[in-house]
Amino acid sequence: MHHRVGYLFSLVVSFLIRVTLVALFLPFSAMDKLLNADAAVEQAQSSVHSRGLSWALVGAGLFVEVVMSLAVLAGFFDRLAAVVLAGYCAVTALLWKPFWKTDDFRLKGPSKGREVFWDFLKNFALAGGFLVLATGGTAYGVTHLMLHPLSSSHPYSSVRPDLHAPNAYATNPPAGVSR
Repeated sequence: MHHRVGYLFSLVVSFLIRVTLVALFLPFSAMDKLLNADAAVEQAQSSVHSRGLSWALVGAGLFVEVVMSLAVLAGFFDRLAAVVLAGYCAVTALLWKPFWKTDDFRLKGPSKGREVFWDFLKNFALAGGFLVLATGGTAYGVTHLMLHPLSSSHPYSSVRPDLHAPNAYATNPPAGVSR
């Protein structure tokens, strides 16, 4: 019985870790894009200046936010999905959080530039979280991801996978390899 409780606890924690990473996108940002599409397109136009391309970017963003988030939650191509979401976070930070373009960046007192700077850093921190999810935060995990980009991390598995298989778990290096 004790083993079942521990396993259930591990499943819940594994799921909640993933929920916290994707919650910004699914449901909140995705829903905002649907409910406020014109505002999303206007924001996109601030970078690309074409209304048609802006609509395409918003649609692509919605696709990434929904499909990649679901993949991360389900553990289905979750490593690749996490890398895509990391890239998405980095690109959106660079395009729509350009704190270096604000004219009032100050370390003390009211500053719109400093507020944008914190949003920029939060995007990159979230990107880092997705990359840790994709690689296990190890050099072995990075190598494994490069060799097997479509592999799953098997987040809800209770059986330790074969470490030499193409879909082995990134944080478990083979015997004799230090972490």
